[in-house]
Formats: sequence, structure tokens, C-alpha cells
Amino acid sequence: MTTATVDLPLPAAWSWLAQGWDAVRSGVYRSLPYRLSLAGRTPDHLRLVLPISWPDDRLQAQAIMDGTLALQGRRIPLGNPPWPAIAASPSAAAAFHGYGWLDDLRANGSKAAQLRAQALIEAWIDHYGRWNAPAWRPAILARRLAAWLTAADFLLTGANPSFSPRFLGASAVQARHLARVAGQASGRAEAFTVAKARIFAALCLGAGDIARAERYLRDETERQVLPDGGQLQRAPALHLAILRDLLDIRTALQAARREPPPALADAIDRMVPMLRAYRLGDGGLAQFHGGKENDRRLIDAVIGRSGQKGRPRDNGRDVGFQRLAAGRTAVLFDVGPVPPGTLAHAAPLAFEMSVGHDRVVVNCGGYAGDDPRWQSALRSGDAHSTLIVNDASVLPVEGRRSLRRRSIAVTAARRETDGSVWVEASHDGYRRPFGLVHRRRIYVDPTGEDIRGEDSLDGPGRYPFKLRFHLHPAIQPSADADVASVQLGLPGGERWRFLAVGGRVDLEESVYLDADDTPCPSTQIVVSGAPKETGGQVKWAFRRDDADG
Repeated sequence: MTTATVDLPLPAAWSWLAQGWDAVRSGVYRSLPYRLSLAGRTPDHLRLVLPISWPDDRLQAQAIMDGTLALQGRRIPLGNPPWPAIAASPSAAAAFHGYGWLDDLRANGSKAAQLRAQALIEAWIDHYGRWNAPAWRPAILARRLAAWLTAADFLLTGANPSFSPRFLGASAVQARHLARVAGQASGRAEAFTVAKARIFAALCLGAGDIARAERYLRDETERQVLPDGGQLQRAPALHLAILRDLLDIRTALQAARREPPPALADAIDRMVPMLRAYRLGDGGLAQFHGGKENDRRLIDAVIGRSGQKGRPRDNGRDVGFQRLAAGRTAVLFDVGPVPPGTLAHAAPLAFEMSVGHDRVVVNCGGYAGDDPRWQSALRSGDAHSTLIVNDASVLPVEGRRSLRRRSIAVTAARRETDGSVWVEASHDGYRRPFGLVHRRRIYVDPTGEDIRGEDSLDGPGRYPFKLRFHLHPAIQPSADADVASVQLGLPGGERWRFLAVGGRVDLEESVYLDADDTPCPSTQIVVSGAPKETGGQVKWAFRRDDADG
């Protein structure tokens, strides 16, 4: 059995103090003395070519060539510098100034792509070469610097003589600033991108102390990577991004004939089995705490490049995820605390389930855009396959604000017998407002064709509850006449049945956000009840219902 308690981020009053401190820092960074302090020797050449490449996005490369930025299914016109259309959207600004699209131009490899990249970088230096928020925030600066240095050989080969010193000089200035502000990223996923950018700058430019950058990396792996290989923020998509950063760092150090530090190798070895655990049957990631399914090519490449073979880590007792897998069925069960940060979702004991290549039970997904209504809706408990009391999430959600500080205890126990798996978990997030503790048990039989669950509410509170099972848009549900079960048609032709005892079963509209934040209409199964009517307990099951099942 594992027990986890989290102290959630600070309340609004503290965030106001943080904003005030940010304003003070911004004033310092804009000042002439600070700008002068970043001056230093401009590197006269690139010391190391980084042999790093990942699956590219050809559509993004073409969009940039056409003068637009592809983002969440939209094409945003770049216009002329300083790109006001980009500045108007926080998500677009982060994507543009982070330069993730530069690798797509590099993969294009044409002279036109090189010239386009050079022109955008020179214009960026003209308008943003001095400190500017948000372009110089540590996370965005680190992504940009790492992208510039990864593509440096592509950018500098045959370049106009004036481009090289500007590019190398601007890179060195950003590296110096990043080394000073790296502590601001500590404890969050972005710290690994900061470590990567600092190490790249030391190896490629001679800018910064490589030993200090490696110590920073060691400290962050010790702080954030848990014994089972999970990461503190508990988001599968962030886990993938961190592992990619760590592999990039290892590749760069090996290219420089420098022995990777033991902490790096250890973190990679622990994180790969957990990444495998986060994958559902279609090869994509389960969607928890703001993440997307992600590009299967990238996931395959990350696992392949790690050099690790083996099985998923089924028992993530430290990170708080349990994988129940048998036959062709996989269930990922969130049995950990609500994590810190502005992407965290308030939905303990949610789960997702796949059968073969088909996603069946899902959460509604993460949202990368700027609309606070979507941000709030997708982070709430109602957007997840879990139990909600009195139409209230365990914590209030407001846009991208960090969830309010409150300690929530979560317990979990796993039992395996003759190929079957039981996981029982509980959380007390409803104890303070309603006097209730939510308990959930999930069982998967050895064939993977009989999944049973039980949800109960313990305590004196008597409040209505709703048990939600969001279905993937590809699933075709139809309610039976007895209103106690639902037939489910899977894309591959299989038929399954959902049954429940202890509440009223209804089909309601739902929504599923795809990789581009496009809302796809879907359906959810809702089981409604109240403790005074049912004893606060619902038993439910998903069973294969084929003639040969």
C-alpha cells in the first residue's frame, strides 16, 4: 500500500506577491547595467555540431515558409516583426519564441528553408535581442537556445558572413542570462530544458561552466525523478518531453567525448519503463494533467534511442499511477495526489482504458490554447472518468491558475493473483467540504475481457454524486431498454457492454480534444445517485459482449 499527501500551490495572496517580485526582476533585467553585465566575448566559431534529430513536422515547416505559424489547428499569420499577431496570443508567443519549428525547417533542408530560418532569427535579434517578457522567460529562452544550437550547423553552413557573429553573439548573451535565472525553473519540468540549453551552450559556444550545468542537472533529477521513474508533475506528456531532453543531453555529451554523469544515465533507465506504462493500446499516451496523446513516431523514437528494452512499469507507487493490463486491455489508473502547477487537473482516481488499438474510456484531454473557459473546463473533475460529489471538483479550478493550497491524502494498494489484477485506492479531497472519502476499486481479469469496478463514498455526508465514464469519439454507444447497461461498438467491430448497479445510468454529450485542440463530439456514461439512496456505492463493469467473446 502507498500513501501520498500533497500540499498544493500557494493561494492567490501569495501569487500577488510573486507578481510583484516578477515586476521588480523585470525592471532589473531591462536596465542598462544588467544588459552590460551580459556582455562578453563573442564565440568566433561553433565548437561542436550536435548530432540530434527527431521526427519532424513537414506541415509546420511549410507553414513557416509560407509566413504563418501552425498552432492548434490554426495558421497564424506572422506578419512583419515584431509579429503583433503572435504577441496577442500567449500560446502562440510561447510556440514562436521557443523555436520548436526550427527543427522542422532544418529537416526540410532546402536553401529556401535555411534562408527563411536565418531571416527570422536576424529579425528576432533586432527586436528581441534584449530582455523581453515573455520571450526571455527561462522555459522559453531555454527551448529557443537549445533549438538554435541544435540547428546551428544548418544555419551557419554557407551563411552570409554577417550572420554568424550575430547568431553566435546572441546565443552567448542568452546563455549567460539563462545561467543566472536557472533557479527560477527548479522543481518543474522546464528545468530539464534549462539544463539542456546550458550544457549545449557550454559545449557548442564555450559559454558557461559545464560542471555547474551538470550539477544543476543532477540536482533536478534527484529532486524531480522519483524512484519508480515518474516525475513530480505526474503528466505523461511532460514525462515524454523530459526524457527527450535527457536523451539530447546524453547525445551531446557523447558527441563531445565527455562521460555522461551517472545521475543522467540513472534517470533515463528509470523513466523509460514509466513512459511505456503511460502508453495505451494505440501507442499514444494517456491524457492526464494537461497532456495530449502525442506523436507515436516521437514516442517510438524516444524509447528506441534510449537503448532500453523491457516491459512497462505496472506499479508506479511513487508517481501514483497503476497500470492494469491483461490480454488486449490496458487500464491506466491515477492513484496519486493532485500535482502542483498550472497544468494540474483536479481529478483523483480517474482512469483511461483501451482495448487493442481502440481507446474506450478516456478523459476529455488537455487544452493548450488561451481561452480560460476551456482551460477551466478541461482541468475540472467533470472532464474526467471519475466520481464527482455535488457537481464540485475536489479543488476549485480557474483558468491557468495554480490549484489552491489544500492537503489531499491518497492511498493505493495493488494485488495480483493468477493473472488478474486488483487496485484499490481512496482520496479524502471531499472530506473537508462534504465529509466524504471516495474509494475506488478496479479489477481486470486474466483475459482482459472482464473489467469490474466499485466506487463508494464513506462518511456522514449525504450529497448527490455522478460517476462519469467519458467515451472516445470512435466508440458507438447505445442504451439498453432496462437503462442499467450500455452497448458499446468499437471501431474494430468488437462489442462490449457496460453495466452498473447502485445508480441511474444515462448517456450524455461529452467532448474530446484532439492534438489540435479541436473539440470532437463524444458521449459519456453517467451513473447518478446519492448516499441516502444507495449507501454511497456503485458497482460497474465493462465486459466483452461478442458472440465469440
